[in-house]
Amino acid sequence: MASETVTPTLRDVPIGLTATGQRREFDSMGSVDVPADRYWGAQTQRSLQHFSIGGDRMPKAVYHAYGYVKKACALVNHAAGRLPAWKTEAIVRAADETISGALDDHYPLFVWQTGSGTQSNMNVNEVVSNRAIQLLGGTLGTQQPVGPNDDVNMGQSSNDTFPTAMHIAAVTAIDDQVVPRLSKLIEIIEQKADGWMDVVKIGRTHLEDAVPLTVGQEWHGWAGQLRDARDAIEASRAGLYQLAVGGTAVGTGLNAPKGFAADVAARIAELTGKPFVTAPNKFAAQGSLDAMVRAHGALRDLAVALMKIANDMRWLASGPRCGFGELLLPSNEPGSSIMPGKVNPTQCEAMVMICIQVMGNDSAVAFAGSQGNFELNAMRPVIINNFLHSARILADGCEKFRTYSVEGTELNRDRVAQYVEGSVMLVTALSPVIGYQNAAHIAEDAIAKNLTLKQAALASGKVDEATFDRIVRPIDMVGSGLAGA
Repeated sequence: MASETVTPTLRDVPIGLTATGQRREFDSMGSVDVPADRYWGAQTQRSLQHFSIGGDRMPKAVYHAYGYVKKACALVNHAAGRLPAWKTEAIVRAADETISGALDDHYPLFVWQTGSGTQSNMNVNEVVSNRAIQLLGGTLGTQQPVGPNDDVNMGQSSNDTFPTAMHIAAVTAIDDQVVPRLSKLIEIIEQKADGWMDVVKIGRTHLEDAVPLTVGQEWHGWAGQLRDARDAIEASRAGLYQLAVGGTAVGTGLNAPKGFAADVAARIAELTGKPFVTAPNKFAAQGSLDAMVRAHGALRDLAVALMKIANDMRWLASGPRCGFGELLLPSNEPGSSIMPGKVNPTQCEAMVMICIQVMGNDSAVAFAGSQGNFELNAMRPVIINNFLHSARILADGCEKFRTYSVEGTELNRDRVAQYVEGSVMLVTALSPVIGYQNAAHIAEDAIAKNLTLKQAALASGKVDEATFDRIVRPIDMVGSGLAGA
């Protein structure tokens, strides 16, 4: 690079380009016309031409994360004397604008692009470069005085920075979206559970009547599933905290200065407030995306739990006259264009569809994760797109499900009591007293002859009324099933 004799001064230039028509940009393959009102350059424009596939755009969260990568690298390069202060200041300013989302309109690429994410990396390099040039009073498209490759991408490769941005974006989605909204859902389910611990209901296994438990116990079971899922999601961050940056092309760190990997990871940790570290094995970090696969697997586990809970709620609320009718869900909107007065469990249905989508996303993530070849997994865009999609819809789904379904759910106590009184499975309490076979015959007679359990028990001659009333007490049959009981 030619040495600069004049130090440009950073100017306070607002974001925006007023030029119309086209601007000439160049890369190693030649010149390309780009929209004059955009900061991107030749490689971004080539990608838009070659990969305008569908409507799936690279999530903006990836670019926000990339802003941290470019900022951290610039700061580390400056501290080591490789990047002058004035150039660093301009790059950092443009990186901060990328992080904030102020430059979102200048990151237009599609998900379906090169599998390494090179074109998205170059999109960032070009936008940061041109924005920095603008701030320094230069001419866009000249790559002077700030070059996209030599300056913004100094010491880096797409092969190590794109998975780094993926990890930052994934951790941010977990911390800012999934965990907070899931935690609020867990909290309200536990509040409901605590209030219904003394309400005895009939349990069901194999979709058939079973012995009693309380409504609170059932709901605490749901909360326990969600707590376990949250624990798994939080634990999955350990792999995501390890960053590939510094491995450059194949993991050897070629063209990255000594100590660059650890220094950049430490700087990213400082900038984000999250415990990122350099990946101890760059070959694993770049040849695979196993940490992303494991993390999405934790999101899938949450989807499994949420589907069970949503389905339980809509079955228990089925009716109002011809279903189970134990739960009364909020009436949010009319449920039919032809049947007046019909109201459906729409939040439960939406949650089930979300879970189906996440499970499908997980299949794609796992398949893509298996496609690493030699020193690179080149299926990165589809993985981060699916991960961020899953995180977003799960987080939003938890919020809406909590607000518009769980919080307003009430009990139909009369229906709950009716099922308990009519159950023949309460006969289980008699089994230790009169034996399993005798108890089974009583239950069979009650069902066959349409008798109450008590009528069938007394008719059998195996138990007297006083004994039956003393033993067959639903409230005594619920135990706890919770820790410490």
